[in-house]
Amino acid sequence: MTAELQIEQGWVDPELSGEFPELALYYARLEAGSGRSPREVRERLRVMSNRFTGAKAVNLRQEPVPWAYRVFFRQVGIDPDERRTAPEEIALERMKRGGFRSQNLLDDALVIATVETGVPVIAFDADRVDGEIGLRLSLPRERLGGDGRPLSSRQIVISDAVRAVAVLFGELAERRGVHPETQRMLLAVVRVKGVPQVSLEEALWTVGEIVSGPA
Repeated sequence: MTAELQIEQGWVDPELSGEFPELALYYARLEAGSGRSPREVRERLRVMSNRFTGAKAVNLRQEPVPWAYRVFFRQVGIDPDERRTAPEEIALERMKRGGFRSQNLLDDALVIATVETGVPVIAFDADRVDGEIGLRLSLPRERLGGDGRPLSSRQIVISDAVRAVAVLFGELAERRGVHPETQRMLLAVVRVKGVPQVSLEEALWTVGEIVSGPA
């Protein structure tokens, strides 16, 4: 099934691309849902936990890809020491819990992909996203998902053809994420300056291969 994974590039509002020329969004649709992780995925998490030492967690932010996201956070006014990047948040949870604990197939896949590549992957229910997705600034008086909480002025959001479906590196709009009845996913990654294309593609393929299961 993952052999058919087609990675596409999303649109970026000209104002954003003018300020951040290397900012980009890539996504792929996948005929799969979540559920309980099989034994081999849980074992992969266990092995990864054993290899993810305290020293690695401490030095994680200095690695090129996590560091690139930290730099971008500061460029857009986010303090990465207060609102951690996804790799750092996962590392902190690993140290608190003493290991990567299995949650469900999708969440386990997201953890594995982020730890292995440094790239956070965002997962939507593909049937609840309208048209192509891209990056833009929030509109005046806009609400997340159209009817959710008010968005801050000129906040960077992931948007479909109709509405903002997620805050960049933040929360998803209600009812847009993957849920137990999801049958098709839309996986997305965001490129910032300093993140290699190969890392983005590897992150998408890693999640795709895990949630699709054996061919």
